[in-house]
Amino acid sequence: MARTPSPKARITALRDQISRHNHAYHGEDSPVISDAEYDALVAELRALEAEHPELADDESPSSRVGAPAVTTFDPVVHRVPMTSLDNAMDEDELTAWGERVAKGLPGEQVRYVCELKIDGLAISIRYENGVLVQAATRGDGKVGEDVTPNVATIAMLPKKLAPVKKAPKGTVVPEVLEVRGEIFMSTDAFLRLKAEKEAENVERAAAGRAPVAVPVNPRNAGAGSLRQKDPTVTASRDLSMWAYQLGEVVGGPKFTGHRETLDLLAALGLPVNPEITVVDSLEGVSAFCRHWREHRHDLPYEIDGVVVKVDDLDQRERLGFTARAPRWAIAFKFPPEERNTVLRDIQVSVGRTGRTTPFAVLEPVFVGGTTVSNATLHNLFELRRKGVRVGDTVIVRRAGDVIPEVVGRVPGARAAYVPNFRMPARCPVCDSPVQREQGGIDHRCSGGLYCAAQRKQALLHFAGRRALDIEGLGDKLVEQL
Repeated sequence: MARTPSPKARITALRDQISRHNHAYHGEDSPVISDAEYDALVAELRALEAEHPELADDESPSSRVGAPAVTTFDPVVHRVPMTSLDNAMDEDELTAWGERVAKGLPGEQVRYVCELKIDGLAISIRYENGVLVQAATRGDGKVGEDVTPNVATIAMLPKKLAPVKKAPKGTVVPEVLEVRGEIFMSTDAFLRLKAEKEAENVERAAAGRAPVAVPVNPRNAGAGSLRQKDPTVTASRDLSMWAYQLGEVVGGPKFTGHRETLDLLAALGLPVNPEITVVDSLEGVSAFCRHWREHRHDLPYEIDGVVVKVDDLDQRERLGFTARAPRWAIAFKFPPEERNTVLRDIQVSVGRTGRTTPFAVLEPVFVGGTTVSNATLHNLFELRRKGVRVGDTVIVRRAGDVIPEVVGRVPGARAAYVPNFRMPARCPVCDSPVQREQGGIDHRCSGGLYCAAQRKQALLHFAGRRALDIEGLGDKLVEQL
């Protein structure tokens, strides 16, 4: 029977593990675990450190932001540090944060600014006398990397600030204005990039050449695009940005609230998210969070939560900071849409047109609000490109109503040799030959309506919403027919 590690040993192991994941995520833009699993590790570490204060360490990753990037870009020291935020994983934790804020401001009315948490890459952009002079990534919060030429290619970002037509009268450009924001790739831009890479791989497969990497999600695609050595590549990727915070400011107006700072940024032509809302109570905050948790896929970009900030700047000053994060802000995280699990088997399904598709049989995992035990692998060429084999730990993604898919394997050596999956020569349902389309990537069962699987899918399609929309004619009844 395995011995339970001592608190000291477990804390040491967690610190090492989290530091490695920080390096992979912030330093190399190549995370190997999902956000939910990372958050769980950090939560466990903080709980153990709270229980054993004698083991406290200022260098613990629970007290630091990010990690230095592995980079050939020049370093940039942030004049105002780019701090991280504490997380609330559910409404109870959000309520507990609100109670801490109220305790720190006894008897005072608190207004909250609710902002969508964009799933992108944090950036700091510096304007001097209205001209964009520098852009730097977050890095470890104190030192980032200079990506100015790449950021300058983002079409929606002004290279020179000036009051817009609808700006309040008297709006002036500060002598120095540092803008903090999130650079991201929109859903459409990501799908275009993914389609381009997949089409390129079809051509490469036909020519017997090795495939190129296909982006697995908009966050990684955006981060990788921003850190290209050639700015023309970044320019071709159609990146976007939302501004959400001020850094260093010299000159310009005085502010009393955070909402005012966002209004100035918008008045100077900077992109500010239109969904930002100010509410007067924690109940209003919860309602905002619930709304966007349900409607996150209505947006043309990806979000993974809501950021809540105290609006009044004087109240912020009095609330102050912990070792790593402001007490006046918190990130409410939505349920994860990517999780890691074990690939138990690879089987094939047969569709209405005979298309024979490999799918993953998984160790069940809760992702995207439901338990997933099967996920698509698309086709044999995608399966080969992703390099997944039975027994691997894989990344599973489920977004909204989209069919769950395996997006890749978690890097690491296999315990033993596992052969590549091969498409069956005969249909697993009707035993007819399975043939690859000439010049294509799909395999199809040649049985036609002789194949029970194709008959079933044809009936389901016939009864579906896009055809006769026959209510009640589902899987079980079709099986009987």
